[in-house]
Amino acid sequence: MGPALRNLGIHGIESVDFVVRDLARSEQFYTQKMDFAVTARSSAKHEADTGERATIFDAARVRVQCTTPLDATSRAGKFLKAHPDGIRALTFRVADVEQTWKTLETRGANFLGGIHGKPGSGHRVFAIASPLGDVEYRFLEKAGPWAAADEAGNRTQGAVEPGLSPVVHAGAQPTGNNRNQFTHMDHVTSNTREMRSLTTWYKEVLGFEHFWDIRFHTRDSKPDMDGGSGLQSIVMWDPSCNVKFATNEPLRPNYYASQIAKYVEDNKGPGVQHIAFSTRAIMDVIPQMNAAGLKFLDTPDAYYEMLPKRLAERAVTNLKEDIAELQKRKILVDGRDARYLLQIFMQEAAVLYNEAAAGPFFYEVIQRKGDQGFGEGNFRALFESIERHQTGDKPTGKRTVENPYLMD
Repeated sequence: MGPALRNLGIHGIESVDFVVRDLARSEQFYTQKMDFAVTARSSAKHEADTGERATIFDAARVRVQCTTPLDATSRAGKFLKAHPDGIRALTFRVADVEQTWKTLETRGANFLGGIHGKPGSGHRVFAIASPLGDVEYRFLEKAGPWAAADEAGNRTQGAVEPGLSPVVHAGAQPTGNNRNQFTHMDHVTSNTREMRSLTTWYKEVLGFEHFWDIRFHTRDSKPDMDGGSGLQSIVMWDPSCNVKFATNEPLRPNYYASQIAKYVEDNKGPGVQHIAFSTRAIMDVIPQMNAAGLKFLDTPDAYYEMLPKRLAERAVTNLKEDIAELQKRKILVDGRDARYLLQIFMQEAAVLYNEAAAGPFFYEVIQRKGDQGFGEGNFRALFESIERHQTGDKPTGKRTVENPYLMD
């Protein structure tokens, strides 16, 4: 092995491993609503060895693995004993797994095992622990048939990862055609009670750099208001591959009223709050996603009434989309200096299924028109929209916002 890398040799986010209680429901979600293709399923041997069943869903360079326990003592079973449905692993594609290992070793990474896969096998992977509780980070090197892709970057059918059996589709399929035109995972956002441990870890262990940050409280615009809440967010990135990770924490006053604190409570610990899927045509795909039964967070009409003024202040004078059509679709806009982005956020799974065990995770859909930021002007709109969904009577036995150590 050569000298340690300045960066980890990351090419991008390869996949996420989502642990769920109802695998059939997840398959319906990804195939019928999101138009992903089922490309692989766990083999009988893998299921016997691990006590877990898995299905792989692909749309261009977006890959989601959904895993469910067959045995309560399996790792997936233990994850669901501690948490609602959620992401337990993020996998990075790297150029040289041994070089990545060496670099992480010099930075004090906490390895969860050795490198799986023999040299020359074409598929080698290892995992490290993270400050996100039960979320682990994996690093994967693929070569030969394992790395096959077509000219557009879409994954091709054929060889799949060890432990999986390929699903071969013949002829035209009613689903799996990526009609929503997803291209890749744009960024990952996590929520914690205190984010310094995670952002420092991104810097000192993963070698990421500071990209962007924001801090706001609903009292900023109304200092005399009762209540209110806020957050602080820091985005870290690997400039060599443009992979970005955002981290949110609650702010005082009313720390426990923040929807970030509520996420941590609902998730029973820190975790991945949402993942953004990049699309080529957000104006076209949102209506068809709505028609497929997907639900998105609402945005008040006042947002669109103020939008022309806000875009003018930010020197975004080249908006091609009609504001009335954006309002109809509830799509948010932000940007600066003739560059902008369009984004919208789905309802969290617990709301979508009316089931707390489905978890507080959700997806974002984003299209960038030159702007590489995180929608600074939309952060407050998203924050307040989520809190509107969380408004209601506090159930008996919950901690009060005013004094979290007292019970109702």
